[in-house]
Amino acid sequence: MYPSVISVVPKDNYVLEIAFNNGESGLLDMKPYLDFGVFNRIRDYISFEKVFVAFDTIEWESGADLDPEFVYAKCKKNLSNPNWAGIVGDSRLPEKIDTGLKLQGMK
Repeated sequence: MYPSVISVVPKDNYVLEIAFNNGESGLLDMKPYLDFGVFNRIRDYISFEKVFVAFDTIEWESGADLDPEFVYAKCKKNLSNPNWAGIVGDSRLPEKIDTGLKLQGMK
């Protein structure tokens, strides 16, 4: 069973800050997906910012949504990268954050 999304905050550079009901949180970089199918609808940053929690995952006003297991897996993968601050593009963020996540078995 995967954790449910409880909050989502759009950040600069098409990144989402996502919190889960198990206490974990992470970042999801959406840039790699903006050229595919329904995600073309959120290429406009104003549309991208209209993201919200729907059931146990995230959805946009445009109707685009993501599989909750995908959201959780990608957030964990991004947190395993010690340079994740560069994904957000905010120089005020530290280069490394101790999230407390156990990433055993992740590649």
